[in-house]
Amino acid sequence: MLTAIIVAAGDSRRMGFDKLFAMIAGRPVIAHTIDAFERAGCVDEIIVVTREDRRAEIKTIVRNENFKKVRPIIPGGKHRQDSVRAGLGQLAPDSRYVAIHDAARPLITAEQIESVFEQCRIHAAASLAEPISDTLKYADAEFFVTAPVDRHQLYAMQTPQIFERQLIEDAYRAVYAENASVTDEVSAIERLGHMIILIPNKDLNFKITYPRDLALAEFVLKQRGTFH
Repeated sequence: MLTAIIVAAGDSRRMGFDKLFAMIAGRPVIAHTIDAFERAGCVDEIIVVTREDRRAEIKTIVRNENFKKVRPIIPGGKHRQDSVRAGLGQLAPDSRYVAIHDAARPLITAEQIESVFEQCRIHAAASLAEPISDTLKYADAEFFVTAPVDRHQLYAMQTPQIFERQLIEDAYRAVYAENASVTDEVSAIERLGHMIILIPNKDLNFKITYPRDLALAEFVLKQRGTFH
């Protein structure tokens, strides 16, 4: 059994408004995100972790979109890792695998989810990742270039990140036992010394961060022909 935890508890400070409820291609951003996991055949249930003041709105979206896999919609914590921990606390007893995904990545597809899960079943830990194609440089505090960065074998982490349940639970217990801070689940798993396989993603799966991203996401969805 695979449970997806969709993390939707951020405050969207860089956007100036709640990006998850912005409309793209006729639906809120978060509706596109949930829909991909709803359509993925490998996903059995979905847990949405959000801000307390947004729970009612997400419940309305789930009802209007007729999503069947969304089980609890729970309040998150101050930081992303706190929200993930809250989601882990809601796992069903028979849930064996856990997918964690940023709600602000609405371009994820069911096919991508299934490809990451396939590798997770083999390696116990898998993540979607984007190969770095830009030229990278180190710079000093005054923004002067100091050195080149070899981009060979460099990847930007994306989500979903999918793990065996026991592994991600052990990783998060260690994070909190050591009062550590992690920005994603791959970082938590790395702390245990466990290997994580990356699935290079050649499709667009960027995170909605700035207002300009909404127009680009809408364009991509329309090009795919997936919008309603």
